[in-house]
Amino acid sequence: MNDKDLYRELGTLTKRKEEWQGNIAYVGSLLENQSPKITAKALWLLGEMGLLYPEDTAPYTEKIASFLNSQEDILRERALNALGRIGRARFETVKPYMERMFSLATDDNPRVRLAFIWASENIATNTPDAYESNLPLFAELLHDQDDKVRMEAPEMFRVMGKQRPQWVKPYLEELQRLAENDPNPVVRIHCAGAIRGCE
Repeated sequence: MNDKDLYRELGTLTKRKEEWQGNIAYVGSLLENQSPKITAKALWLLGEMGLLYPEDTAPYTEKIASFLNSQEDILRERALNALGRIGRARFETVKPYMERMFSLATDDNPRVRLAFIWASENIATNTPDAYESNLPLFAELLHDQDDKVRMEAPEMFRVMGKQRPQWVKPYLEELQRLAENDPNPVVRIHCAGAIRGCE
């Protein structure tokens, strides 16, 4: 099967959730594929599978995490996505890789930084305590040079504010300033949402 057909097959499988559990090993085997496009698709799908079947995807977590060190931007991005989804379902599975995930908060590629925030929101939804000492990272991302990163960064404070509002309080003044003055309307809306999440 060529890459085009394989990519199409994975796209079809993505839509067939009832077939996921029986195909985890197959998708996991594609992490050895030489095509970054196929590997990226497999990473994404394993993450979605892991949200539903964290025990079944656990054997592939170490391999997924190895792509956090990839020279390919898309593979670092997708590895973060996958670990975020798996970690949302079962934090212990991704806990050994958290330090490396945090290091990608300052990745050169804005899509990777965005994926870091998104993965963190997923994990923090059920395991907020993993982020108690790391909120300064997200405060810095509120001022990222990339608009999409800045639009997403307040969402982490919204997620944390729902469960640990006391940890978000030191950042409320800055969130309020951005909610009133940031030139990007989505940043303003998301900052206002993060503030409301603490109320």
